[in-house]
Amino acid sequence: MKTRRQFGISLACAALIGLAACSTGKPKVVVEAARLQVFKVLPAQMESAENPITEEKVALGRMLYYDPRLSKGQDISCNTCHPLDKYGVEHEAVSTGHKGQKGTRNAPTVYNAAGHFVQFWDGRAPTIEEQAKGPVLNPVEMAMPNQKQALLVLKSIPEYVDLFKKAFPGDKDPVTYDNMAKAIGAFERKLVTASRWDRFLAGDQAALTDEEKAGLNKFLDAGCQTCHSGVYLGGSMFQKLGAVKPWEDSHDAGRFAVTKQEPDKLVFKVPSLRNVEKTAPYYHDGSVKTLEDAVTKMGSYQLGKELKPEEVASIVTFLKALTGELPADYIKPPVLPKSTARTPKPQKA
Repeated sequence: MKTRRQFGISLACAALIGLAACSTGKPKVVVEAARLQVFKVLPAQMESAENPITEEKVALGRMLYYDPRLSKGQDISCNTCHPLDKYGVEHEAVSTGHKGQKGTRNAPTVYNAAGHFVQFWDGRAPTIEEQAKGPVLNPVEMAMPNQKQALLVLKSIPEYVDLFKKAFPGDKDPVTYDNMAKAIGAFERKLVTASRWDRFLAGDQAALTDEEKAGLNKFLDAGCQTCHSGVYLGGSMFQKLGAVKPWEDSHDAGRFAVTKQEPDKLVFKVPSLRNVEKTAPYYHDGSVKTLEDAVTKMGSYQLGKELKPEEVASIVTFLKALTGELPADYIKPPVLPKSTARTPKPQKA
């Protein structure tokens, strides 16, 4: 028969749902289910009613994504600034474009980006398809002088013409700039990187370690989920940089450059935290090199909390669990169609 003291200990153990046997003296970490309702599991692909995904579009889009002939100097492709084998980033503060020109903002990863509510740091493109049109014509990036020049390249290559016909069979003239963007968009809509985090959200408690669960609790306690929630832990809202105290560098006005509205100064799209371990440097200007520094600054400037080093380390441990697996077969560089005598030559000027 148990003594009163032994009986009390047994009740205490039973009350700690999800904890290890009391005899071990080392309880497991519990994350309350109610706290996880602000997150969602990553979909298998990011659908679009306006641009349904088809095998033909994806095959064409993959080629276009890797083809440097869509740039004026024929030396820069989408994959140049968003290398798919490196989690979609170059690990540089800003990218290098035509004639060695430097951009002004950090190039974010393309993985899982098609599901974001808008594209670009300032939200100037509503969809991934609209985003795909921008860099090709940007004079600092791929620098094509106009859409016509890009189409001259595509129409000069018979294999591309055939692929556009297959991807857009109902179009009288399928080789258009809009269709080029739709094909790239369809390809990018399957650039998803599910992780152990998704298994955890789906109910697999063993998918995260106790250390990662503890970091998740710290993440939630700090209030990071205020902006970094949903499917992508971000990518679903705008936020002012320096929400509780002035940001230290205000030369980039953010969304203000698009809207010209005073409240939009220093407002940027909240980035996704998926694969954040692999996408340094951080922020719109790539000014922060380490994840630890990024977490520390966010706590201070966005939440008004001076996180202790051990708290930062714990949160970073959780963030690393958001790293997904690259779709190796899907992102294999394709064999590109050969140029013809009619294909425009590279222009280095």
